[in-house]
Amino acid sequence: MTIEEEILEKVRALPPAKKTEVLQYVSGLEAGEHRPFRSPKGILADLDFTLTEEDLAEVRREMWANFPRDDIA
Repeated sequence: MTIEEEILEKVRALPPAKKTEVLQYVSGLEAGEHRPFRSPKGILADLDFTLTEEDLAEVRREMWANFPRDDIA
C-alpha cells in the first residue's frame, strides 16, 4: 500500500468535521503556512507567575520521594 492509499483510507474513516480539518491542514501545507511554535515561556507569559529553579527542585524532590527503588548492594 502506498502512502497516498494509506492517507486516503484514514481520511475516509473520519467524520465530516475531521475531514474538513484535514483539508484545512493540507491546504496550509500547500501554501507553506505553519503556526510558529511558542516556547513554554511564551505560552505562560500572560499568566503572571514565575517558576524558579528552587520551585523545580522542590517538585523533583517530591516526585522522586516515593519512587520505588531496587536496593542495589
